[in-house]
Amino acid sequence: MAADLSPRTLAAIHWQMPWLADWRHHGEPIAQRVLAGLPQPAALNEMVRTQWPDSALAPVHFVPQADLPAGMAYEEFIFNSRHCPTREGLHDFFNGLVWLSFPLTKSRLNQLHMEQIARTGIAPQRGPARDALTVFDENAAVLSAPDVLWTALVAKDWLRVFGDLRPLWQQSTLVLFGHALLEKLVYPRKPITAHVWRSQIAIESIAGLDAWLAGDLSADKFAAKPFAHLPVLGVPGWWPGNETAQFYQDPAVFRAPSLSGKQVKST
Repeated sequence: MAADLSPRTLAAIHWQMPWLADWRHHGEPIAQRVLAGLPQPAALNEMVRTQWPDSALAPVHFVPQADLPAGMAYEEFIFNSRHCPTREGLHDFFNGLVWLSFPLTKSRLNQLHMEQIARTGIAPQRGPARDALTVFDENAAVLSAPDVLWTALVAKDWLRVFGDLRPLWQQSTLVLFGHALLEKLVYPRKPITAHVWRSQIAIESIAGLDAWLAGDLSADKFAAKPFAHLPVLGVPGWWPGNETAQFYQDPAVFRAPSLSGKQVKST
């Protein structure tokens, strides 16, 4: 649902929603600058200069999409120039916010993409490793949770995840990462589902999570596709409708495990 940052779109971004709590600090002022007429790359770069007064320390600077040379891969351009091509609209707006909050992790993802490109070259199809990297970049969430809750989530044992184990969500922290996921949640729908990566540390700050996550990501882990699936609006306290058991009795959203028997490891 690509959309420019028009007044109507801005009105649709409800910064008070739980899933945007980690993004409001950067996102709201940048959105207001765009509304005032500043091009989106320039508005993002204002925050870059605030966060990294020494421009040499900034992970990237944002440039118009037209700056991406014809025939050059997006990830290759970022790696070589530290310039991130940016379109006007929600998708790249949230991508910019993720760069601002998770600079180490985004840089690590870029590095992993480049390792795969060096190995296999640029092809019409990304291949399994780069596909998994892209899934994480676009649609990941990171969850710190007790073992029993994580195990039930991996098993898609929804009655336990959101029923018997519901109190354990108070001991858990979920942070959304994927910029496409954040974009979709501007217009919340019940089927929106995150690919969840398990945090092995208690999430106490975004900076701390960024440092840990950048060190945890590896090609081998991505090859194993260690994601659990989580319909985001099912998270207790995140959506009024999920206060009743009936909300979860929707097999089109809270799906049964696949018959493949694939196991997801605790990453």
